[in-house]
Amino acid sequence: MNAEVKTETRGFETEAKQLLHLMIHSLYSNKEIFLRELISNASDAVDKLRFEALSSPELLESSTELNVRIDFDTEANTLTIADNGIGMSRDEVISNLGTIAKSGTAHFLESLTGDQKKDSQLIGQFGVGFYSAFIVADEVEVITRRAGSANDEATRWVSKGEADYQIESGEKENSGTTITLHLKGDEKEYAESFRLRNVVKKYADHISIPVYMEKQDLSMPAENDGDAEEGTAEEAAPKEKEYEAVNDAKALWTRPRKEVSDDEYKEFYKLVSHDFQEPLQWSHNKVEGKLEYTSLLYIPTQAPYDLWNREAAKGLKLYVQRVFIMDDAQQFLPLYLRFIKGVVDSNDISLNISREILQEDPVVDSMRSALTKRALDMLNNLRKKDKEKYDGFWNEFGSTLKEGPAEDFPNKEKISRLLQYTTTESASDKQEYNFDDYIERMEDGQEKIYYLVAESLKAGRSSPHLEIFKKKGIEVILMHDRIDEWLMGQLTDYDGKKFQDVSRGELDLGGLEDEKEKEQHEETEKKFEDLTTRIKTYLGEQVKEVRVTHRLTDSPACLAVDDNDMGAQMRKIMEASGQEVPEVKPIFEVNPDHPLLIKLDQEADEERFGDMISILFGQASLAEGGQLEDPADFSAKLNKLLLKLTD
Repeated sequence: MNAEVKTETRGFETEAKQLLHLMIHSLYSNKEIFLRELISNASDAVDKLRFEALSSPELLESSTELNVRIDFDTEANTLTIADNGIGMSRDEVISNLGTIAKSGTAHFLESLTGDQKKDSQLIGQFGVGFYSAFIVADEVEVITRRAGSANDEATRWVSKGEADYQIESGEKENSGTTITLHLKGDEKEYAESFRLRNVVKKYADHISIPVYMEKQDLSMPAENDGDAEEGTAEEAAPKEKEYEAVNDAKALWTRPRKEVSDDEYKEFYKLVSHDFQEPLQWSHNKVEGKLEYTSLLYIPTQAPYDLWNREAAKGLKLYVQRVFIMDDAQQFLPLYLRFIKGVVDSNDISLNISREILQEDPVVDSMRSALTKRALDMLNNLRKKDKEKYDGFWNEFGSTLKEGPAEDFPNKEKISRLLQYTTTESASDKQEYNFDDYIERMEDGQEKIYYLVAESLKAGRSSPHLEIFKKKGIEVILMHDRIDEWLMGQLTDYDGKKFQDVSRGELDLGGLEDEKEKEQHEETEKKFEDLTTRIKTYLGEQVKEVRVTHRLTDSPACLAVDDNDMGAQMRKIMEASGQEVPEVKPIFEVNPDHPLLIKLDQEADEERFGDMISILFGQASLAEGGQLEDPADFSAKLNKLLLKLTD
């Protein structure tokens, strides 16, 4: 036993204080959610003990059944949730309870709107687990001991959820964690048996361990017949509590689909994901035959803040023969599907599996392939059955899905079918179509899928590259996500149709142009050959080539990218990541039918000719979302030209 118990007071980090303040002021509209979070944490602790005990059986300190136990004291207005799971060491208590060290905390705080309902959803998306206890409690006490440590190596943690918390050494007979909530005066309902049983039944029916509460005594007390002596030892002895399981304690994924309701699926999702919102879609499947496993996959409604953090935990909960193995088994789904949540339970993997062995196990490879296809099929079914829901998914996770074609070549076609974009035929910026929709509307004689990558959707809609397509009534896909150019480098065709970037290379409309138009183009190129040579001489090394264009109808000039050169979006991605970017010179295309070019062809004053070319080249750069190398010089030449025009 410790000779001296030393209490240490430690402060919460600033961001933790802000979150706790929000908790204490009851941002959650559904307060009872705290109990689900605490039971879920307790269940996780038991699962982790089971796993560690596979290699260290001595961690199971007794033959006691692993469980969660809930007690309450109506008079003291307290609620206690105890588990006999893995427990925590002192350092783990400080790390897990003294800090909210999740990526995206600052982003979360910046996103707060001041609207309680909206902010409540944000907190749910962020996932704060243990701290939800402060919704109903004005003080929380934790006593915990890690499995394998001595009885006197327990740690006691106490906080009122304000600026600091107290931590001290203590004693605990069994390993595990006991959390006592000193309830607020107006939260007495959570110290009542009937209310607690209903909440536990609602949120904990699907976990695989029993949740015990004191057995209700429904019998009426016997009337005193006056024969018993008052004050006997028998009367004085306290009655030992009897406990009973109040949940089914059967893992939901092990039950037949027909026996599981939609509400149960939704609650189980919240349990495994610690998300406070309902899932968008799910798929429950049992595979028998060469491989035997059960999977339950969920698509979240909203992206977590750490979706783009490659170091963040991701993957499925892995069970082997109903035994929990790990929380974030990344090997069962590719990285572009990292938003998928759920569980996979296999009968073919060894119980002593490790992350390293998982990467080399052929059984895992086969399961990964099957689970990936199932996830993609689930998304495709959602797109077909409920386009509105799928649009919501796409807004949250579309950019993540775009990583797929490069990462998962065998499923490139399946992934491509899920991509969707605004096009020149969209009635609004939010109306998006997939490639199948585009192909259905293709013009007679059209052989290619035309697309444009721009800095923004607004810039794409006003791009001069679209002029000839608008004139001929040809639909063009408008891409404006930073990843789009990189994505299209992986996609060369879809359903037998080649992709064509309308801003890259020489424009070839194939069967959409007749022979007469092609002959006219050739004649025009010869007619203006001297002008393009003159422009190239003036611009020199600023451009790769100067040529007559047939893609413009209203604008005097535009910039194009050579077929094999890197586009502007890809350059920005590489520059942002600190990589060296090869020099790329644009192709300057001029519209021979524009009045300015006709005048330029007749301009004898070389200085004025040079100024006009500089202005046209600068305008074309700006139209592409680029930057001027010398803005001051551009402005000076523009002002000079304007003055001459006003003389």
